[in-house]
Amino acid sequence: MKATFVLTLFASAGVLGAFSASLKARSPDPLEVVSIIAPDGSAKANFISFGATATNFWVKDKHGKFRDILLGFDNHTNYITDALGHPYFGPVVGRYANRIKNGTFSVPIANPPRGNIFHIPENENNGTDTLHGGNIGYDRRQWTIAKRSTNSVTYTLVDPDGTQGFPGTVHATAVYTLEKNSVWNIHISATATKKTPVMLSGHHYWNLEAYQETQNLDGHFAQFQSSRVIDTDGILVPNGKFIQTKGTPLDFGKAASIGKAIPATAPFQFCGTGCVGLDNCWIYDKNNGKTPAFSIWSVNSGIRLDVTTDQTALQLYTCNGIDAPGLPIPRKVDQGGPNTKYADHSCLVIEQESWIDAINNPQWGIDQIFGPQRDYEWSASYAFSVMK
Repeated sequence: MKATFVLTLFASAGVLGAFSASLKARSPDPLEVVSIIAPDGSAKANFISFGATATNFWVKDKHGKFRDILLGFDNHTNYITDALGHPYFGPVVGRYANRIKNGTFSVPIANPPRGNIFHIPENENNGTDTLHGGNIGYDRRQWTIAKRSTNSVTYTLVDPDGTQGFPGTVHATAVYTLEKNSVWNIHISATATKKTPVMLSGHHYWNLEAYQETQNLDGHFAQFQSSRVIDTDGILVPNGKFIQTKGTPLDFGKAASIGKAIPATAPFQFCGTGCVGLDNCWIYDKNNGKTPAFSIWSVNSGIRLDVTTDQTALQLYTCNGIDAPGLPIPRKVDQGGPNTKYADHSCLVIEQESWIDAINNPQWGIDQIFGPQRDYEWSASYAFSVMK
C-alpha cells in the first residue's frame, strides 16, 4: 500500500532519534540475520528481528536458477535509520494495519466514535489519518527470537498497554516456516489484556522476475475472485461504500496483466487523488481457507505464487509512490542494483488481511475487537511453483 516515505511519517525527528538510540542499547541485535531453508532446498529466506522483517526470499525460476524476488535493503541499517525513507519493506504491520480514519476509534466501535474513545498518532497525509499503527508500529519494534530451526523462526513482541494510544497489552507471535516444494507458511497470533482492535499482516514487496527480464509488471498476471472493493476517499480512507469490480480494471476474476491494468485506472483514481495504479482492498467472494484465494505469476520468469489464507480481504499496492522525489531507493545487487532504483509500478505489495478500517464502519458487521476472551489469529500459505 502507499506509504509516506519521509516527511509526514516522522515529522517528530526526536521521537525517531530516541527510539533508534534505545534500539542500539538493547540486546540482542535487532539486525541479527536468521536464515532458513526448506527441507528439500527448494526455497531460502532471511529475516531480521526489527519488525520481524523478511529481507530476502529465494525460489527457483523456470531455468532452475534461484532468484531473490523480495524487495528490501542490502544495507540492513536502512531498515532502522530511514535514510532511504520508510516503505515498510517486509515487516509485520500493526497493531492495526492500513488506515484509521482521523486516528480515532471507540470500543465498542461506533460511527462516529463515542464512549470509550481512543486516539492514535496521525502519521500520514499531514496528520489526518493513521497508517500501520502510528509513528512506532510493529514494523518499528524489536521482536524477540523465541525459537529457531533450520527451516523455521518464531518471533514474539510485547506491546504495552497505552503504546501509541491503543488499550491493553498485546502479546504477538509471528512464525515463519519453509516447507518442501517451496511453501512458505506464515502464522501470526496475538492475545490482549483488554478489548482492543487488532489487525496484523505481512507487508511484503514482490517482483517475481527479480527485475531480470523487465522493469514493469506487464508480465505479472493475477487471478482471484472478488466482486467488491472497499471504496475510499482521496487519501484512501474508507467511506463505508463499495466499488463493484465487474467491467473495471479492478476485476481479476479472469487472469489479467497487473501492469496493463495500471494505466487503465487513471480515469478512476482508485488509489487516491491524482494517483494511477492500485492501492485497494478487495473482499474475497468465497474464501474457504482451504484452497488458494489469490494467484499471481510471471510469464517471463515462470515463477507462480498461490496463496491460501484464513483472511477475508486482500490489499494490493502497485508501488505507485515508491520512487519518492529526491529519495530514490537503490535496488538490491541481486535485483540489478545499486545503480538502479526501485521504480513506480515495478513491484507489488500483497497483504492478506481483514476489511480495512472496519473499526470505524460498524455497519459492515466485521468484529476486529479482541481481548481476554478472544484471541487474534492470522495464517497464510504461500506456495511457489514453476510454470514451464
